[in-house]
Amino acid sequence: MQHTQEDFLYQQVADRIEQLIRQGTLKTGDKLLSVRMLSKEQGISMSTAYQAYTQLEAKGLIEARPKSGYYVRLNPVKNPPLPRISAPEPVERDISLSQMIATVFKDIASDAITQFSVGAPSLELLPAAKLNKAVLHALRHSRFQGMNYEHIQGNPDLRSQVARLAFNWQGNISPDEVVITSGCMEALITCLKAVTQPGDTVAVESPTYFAILQALESLGLRALEVPTCPKWGPELDFLENALHRFNIRACVFIPNFNNPLGSCMPDERKRTLVEMLAKRRIPLIEDDIYGEMYFGEHRPKTCKTFDREGLVLQCGSFSKSLAPGYRVGWAIPGQWIRQVTHNKLIHSVSSPTLQQAAIAWFLENGRYELHLKRLRKALHTQCLRYLQAIQEYFPDAIRITRPAGGFVLWIELPPRLNAFDLYRAAIREGISFAPGQIFSTQGSKYLNFMRISFGRPFDDNVERGIQKLGQLVHERLAV
Repeated sequence: MQHTQEDFLYQQVADRIEQLIRQGTLKTGDKLLSVRMLSKEQGISMSTAYQAYTQLEAKGLIEARPKSGYYVRLNPVKNPPLPRISAPEPVERDISLSQMIATVFKDIASDAITQFSVGAPSLELLPAAKLNKAVLHALRHSRFQGMNYEHIQGNPDLRSQVARLAFNWQGNISPDEVVITSGCMEALITCLKAVTQPGDTVAVESPTYFAILQALESLGLRALEVPTCPKWGPELDFLENALHRFNIRACVFIPNFNNPLGSCMPDERKRTLVEMLAKRRIPLIEDDIYGEMYFGEHRPKTCKTFDREGLVLQCGSFSKSLAPGYRVGWAIPGQWIRQVTHNKLIHSVSSPTLQQAAIAWFLENGRYELHLKRLRKALHTQCLRYLQAIQEYFPDAIRITRPAGGFVLWIELPPRLNAFDLYRAAIREGISFAPGQIFSTQGSKYLNFMRISFGRPFDDNVERGIQKLGQLVHERLAV
C-alpha cells in the first residue's frame, strides 16, 4: 500500500498533539487551534490538519463541538491508579472453577446481551470477505477439496507462514519446528502433557486466564500462583524463591498483554526469566496469543526470542486476530516436538484441512499484516474510549489498568464490593463481564475485581452498558 507524504505529515502532527495531551501541557477542556490556524502554523494543508484532528478524535482524545471547534476530551494524567500487585498465598493449590466459569459464559453467543466478557475482537473488525475468498481458493486448489486428513504436524504451507511470522519477534524458526493445532488451547494442553505428569506443580501468573487453570485441572496438575504486576508482569524474585521451595515442573505464562491484566513483560525481564528457568531445566510454556495485538510502533519480543536450549514451548493462534471460529493455532515446542506431535495425534489426529489451507493462502498474499495494522489501530482507539467511559461513569475509588495491547481492562473495585454479585445484577440488565474470582485458584483474593473486554467497537450501546455498570457499582457503595 502506497503512503503519500500527506499521510506521514498528518500522523506526525497528531502524534505531537497527543504527546502534549498526555504530558498534561494540553488539559481537558482546552480549546485547540482551528483547522485553518493549525494548517497555517504547521505549514500543512487544511486536509492534512483535518486528518490529524480526525485521528485524535477517533482515539477519544479530543472532541469537535458544533460551531465552536476542537477541545481536549481526555486527560490521561487524571486516570485512576493501576490495580495493586497481586498477593496470592505461596501454596500449591488444587483447582475447581468450572461452575462459576460456566455461569459467566453460558450466554456467550447471545445477541441480546452487551458482551464485555469475551476477550476477543468483534466479528465486524475481522476481514470476512477476504477470508471467504481464501476459503474458495482453498476449495478450488486443495486436493479432494479439503475433505482429506491433513498432515499430523499441520499444513506445510501454513507452517512456513507461521515460521515467517517469527521474524516479527526476532525468532529463527523452521517450518519443521511448528505443530499446527486446533486453537491455542490444544497447543497449551499438548505442551502441558509433554512436560508434566498428574500431580505435578505448575507456576502460573496471578491472576491468569481462567482456561489455563481449567487445563491444569483437567490434567490433574496443581497451580502455584506468582504475584503479577499490572505493568511488567510476574514478580521474578518471588518465582526464584519458589523454585527453591517447591518442586515446580513447568511454568505457563502470558508475557505479552496478559489476560486479564494486560501486562507486558519488558524484554529484559523475559530474558531473565528464560535464563532463570534454563539453569534448572524447567520448561516454560509461553502463551503468545496476544503478541501481535500491540498498540506501539514495534511488536514486543517473546520469551522464545531468548530461548537457546529449546526449553520454551511457545503457543499461538489466529483466533484472536483473524478468525475465532476457524480454530487454527500452533505450538513451537522446542525439545518436545515429538511428544507434542504425538499428543496432537492421540488428541485430535489432525486439524481441519480447509481452514489451514485458507489461512495459509491469506498470509501468503500479504493480507494478514494489512489486516493487523487496521485491527491494532481500531483496538487502540477502543481501549482509549472504554477507559474514558469507565473513568466517567465509575466511582473515583476504582483502580484500572492501561494496557499497551490486547483486548482487556482489569478493574479493582472498592474492597467491600463482590464482583460476582455485581455480575448477577448486571446480567439481569443484559450486560456481561468477567468477575475476578474466575482468574485464580484463590478467588477470595479477587472478590472485588472485574475484567472488561474492549473488543467491541465503542458505540451508544457500549456506552450505555458501561454507564449501567457504573450505576450498579455506585448503588452498592451507597448501601
